[in-house]
Amino acid sequence: MPNKRFARSGSMQFWPRKRAIREYPAVGAWAKKKEAVPLGFAGYKVGMCHVIYADNKKTSKTKGQDISCPVTIIECPPIKIIAIRFYTKDHYGFKPAKDFILASDKELSRKICLPKKNDAKELDKINPEDYVDMKIIVCTQPKLTGIGKKKPEVFEVGLGGNIKEKFEYAKQNLGKEIKITDIFKEGEAVDLHAVTKGKGFQGPVKRFGVGIRSHKAEKTKRGPGSLGGWKAQGHVMYRVAHAGQMGYHTRTEYNKWLMKIASDSKDIEGITPKSGFRRYGVVKNPYVMIKGSVFGPAKRMIRMNAPLRTRKGTPKESPSIQKIIIKG
Repeated sequence: MPNKRFARSGSMQFWPRKRAIREYPAVGAWAKKKEAVPLGFAGYKVGMCHVIYADNKKTSKTKGQDISCPVTIIECPPIKIIAIRFYTKDHYGFKPAKDFILASDKELSRKICLPKKNDAKELDKINPEDYVDMKIIVCTQPKLTGIGKKKPEVFEVGLGGNIKEKFEYAKQNLGKEIKITDIFKEGEAVDLHAVTKGKGFQGPVKRFGVGIRSHKAEKTKRGPGSLGGWKAQGHVMYRVAHAGQMGYHTRTEYNKWLMKIASDSKDIEGITPKSGFRRYGVVKNPYVMIKGSVFGPAKRMIRMNAPLRTRKGTPKESPSIQKIIIKG
């Protein structure tokens, strides 16, 4: 019998397979909105459960029926706007021109060096038309959760609207908290950015799925069958499956369905099982339910942004969830 042949494993879309620089990613592209609202939020991955909901997809064969699907729970404590960053443009593209920091948080000093003096009157002297673009810098508040962490994450978030509307929104909300309900609604699609679960240094069988050779093979059994042609002496192509880093990569997933946003105290208290979520604990803040799986281990920070390219098939209305099934 001939041997079965398979296509190569390991997508060439992600290359090189290197470790991420930090535990939470930076975002370079933002969606466009007419309203002056933040275009992103962040939360901490809790775990997964199952929900039974009425299918509201118009083209589905099970329309109107109760179906089951896995969901991921992400706890979303409010984030705080700590600074405004203004951008100018030259021949090389956009570059940050000025940062206006107005923060006096004890936990934030663990992460960045705060200015000794914070004068809010200097913000009135800034003319937003002198700059091409502006973004807000926010920080998370992990101290409100039970993950045992105090040092916040600091990152940029884009804003919708024109430069004047962006400046007015940032000026009014500088130093204030933003809730998940201020940005997203149930039934919307979101883009997720995060760092995947790290698996360390792995061999080619686990990393790329190469076949294990028979017991009569020479030398190694869990290695690639060929490193290249005979003529290319001493040269090994980068496409050859080799051992190396697996996991802990920055990844993006588009158009994930936001099925539920729970901000009521009853919903928050009722979601945690008696023994707590495995490797996480108790959910104390508002949370969201994302359809399907989400990359990263428990307690990993997940960034949720407004979708860059919307999908027509995803319903824009939130489904009616009949039951939430959680293993205690």
